Amino acid sequence: MDVKIGLEIHCQLTNLRTKLFCGCSSDYRGDEPNTHICPICMGMPGTLPLLNEKALEDGVAVALALNSEIQPRMTFYRKNYFYPDMPKNFQISQFDGGDGVPIAKGGFVELDVGRRIRIRRIQIEEDPAKLVYFGTIDTAEEVLIDYNRAGIALVEIVTEPDIKTPREARLFLQKLRDILEFLGVSDGSLEGSMRCDANISLGEGTRVEIKNISSFKEVERALRFEITRQRRLSAEGITVQRETRHWDEARRITVSLRVKETEEDYRYFPEPDIMPVEIPKHYVERVREALPELPQRKKDRYVEDWNVPVQNALILSRSPRLSQLFERCVGLGADPVEASNWIVGDLLSYLRELKLPLDDPKVKAEHLVEMLKLIEEGLISGKIAKEVLLESLKTGKSPEKIVEERGLTKIDDEAILERLVEEVFRENRKAVLDASLNDEAVNYLIGQVMRKTAGKADPVLTSKLIRVKLSQVKVG
Repeated sequence: MDVKIGLEIHCQLTNLRTKLFCGCSSDYRGDEPNTHICPICMGMPGTLPLLNEKALEDGVAVALALNSEIQPRMTFYRKNYFYPDMPKNFQISQFDGGDGVPIAKGGFVELDVGRRIRIRRIQIEEDPAKLVYFGTIDTAEEVLIDYNRAGIALVEIVTEPDIKTPREARLFLQKLRDILEFLGVSDGSLEGSMRCDANISLGEGTRVEIKNISSFKEVERALRFEITRQRRLSAEGITVQRETRHWDEARRITVSLRVKETEEDYRYFPEPDIMPVEIPKHYVERVREALPELPQRKKDRYVEDWNVPVQNALILSRSPRLSQLFERCVGLGADPVEASNWIVGDLLSYLRELKLPLDDPKVKAEHLVEMLKLIEEGLISGKIAKEVLLESLKTGKSPEKIVEERGLTKIDDEAILERLVEEVFRENRKAVLDASLNDEAVNYLIGQVMRKTAGKADPVLTSKLIRVKLSQVKVG
């Protein structure tokens, strides 16, 4: 049976200083619960919401980046439901139907695997509060509510059911996160800043919604479980119910929450306290002109203009900080291909090993370029360069200083290397004989010289001297 998956992604606009409709600070993470609240976001009688203008600008930027059509006039609606995370008993959102118009319709995201995922609509809305369960959602006897999050500005992005596999869902979310981070409107690394509900059906079967998916990895897991569950029910002749299910991350299962609501259940009606918002073309063009270079264009430029390998370009263009580091290196004179290889390979590996973020002050483009220059000038080998890079990331010292302090300059004195080759040949007679039959033994002999010099021997010159010596042995 064909799998159809559609996603509803809620992205907090984390660059805003205040909430969507009031002046409460949006920087609530880590603060005491229920301290970023006011009569407006708590829905007290007589209060009036006022739209955050920067949220509108960010919403337009997101829509443009996703190839969506900005609507010339958008409206806000009340989405009515009674749940403890909604202080007003309704959510100020947008509605696509009747007289309701969201900020944008249509659009698409191109995945790197050659698939296009269409966007149905994009809308601006307020975030509900955060519920903290003592236990699992279906067994907890107590629930605490933190209203600090209530009223935070969200952009909701709704896809068409174009996604065919759980992996595609994960790839789409990763691509979307990259775009939002380059726009500077949302930081996907912040806990809870990007959340996802998934709608899934098999064949012509009933659609099921899965809520509470907190990470890209969990989206994939939740969808895999739900596909297996629905297939098992179908195989047993049991009808799949239209319902909302909760992803229990600890148990890695979905559990039933409630029968799936329809739009009629939410009793949408126009928000009487917020007038329709006109979005003129000149405003849209001003936002468009201010858009940064986005990941897809960056990747293409790295490949076409700088001959960077495609896989390297994909990785470098996924993160604003990583692409800034790479472009800084190139701006300082580094060869783009060499810089990309070192960043994507060794640098990222060492950062994971040391648990260092890219914005750590010890991560400097100047140091990486300096190290590449030492290699280019023949002062250190590639093997020594790896040690130097790791030491630089640990200490913040420049590569030149590390090389000087530890005496790591490459040995390229032919007389010294010839003497070492003689020693290796005397100590490894069997390998010398085997070298006439295969290259593995030759590499072994080279490795022995490198070991004696702690990796400082010039590998090219060492290889040449060993091969010359082997030809003499054969002749003799």
